[in-house]
Amino acid sequence: MARYSNELKNTIISKIITGKATPAQIAEETGISLTTLYKWKNRGEEIGVSSEKKESIADKWSSQDKFQIVIETATLNEVEIAEYCRKKGIYPEQIKNWKNTCMQANGGIAQESSRLNLELKNSNIEKKQLEKELKRKNKALAEAAALLVLRKNADAIWGDHEDE
Repeated sequence: MARYSNELKNTIISKIITGKATPAQIAEETGISLTTLYKWKNRGEEIGVSSEKKESIADKWSSQDKFQIVIETATLNEVEIAEYCRKKGIYPEQIKNWKNTCMQANGGIAQESSRLNLELKNSNIEKKQLEKELKRKNKALAEAAALLVLRKNADAIWGDHEDE
């Protein structure tokens, strides 16, 4: 009976659990029997090797996939959910978390929308005030320019009276 290092076992268990390789592929590559690989995998799951790996894989799923799972499991009882989870390689806690996330997904949107509407309203008020101020300054500038032109014309007609 061949002895394999714990490092090799852990690497192989990780590959199987994460789905990077099937037991058949590993058996073909390494020459280790399928029975031995399945025993290692089961022992790894018993000591919790799989829990981290499966969660990390499942958490990389798209939002649509997670939402689909929430919908598919919505009407299932605990036993059916447990069976479903075993087939998918996920945990019931993950489904509960995804369901909560889905339910809260639109909650913040209404608040964010209200905040953005208020900001837009304030921006519009500020814009109107600035436009009003700009019009006032343009009128004052036009008046000052007109007075300068009139003074220049008056000086040209009557001469410069400042010398007197």
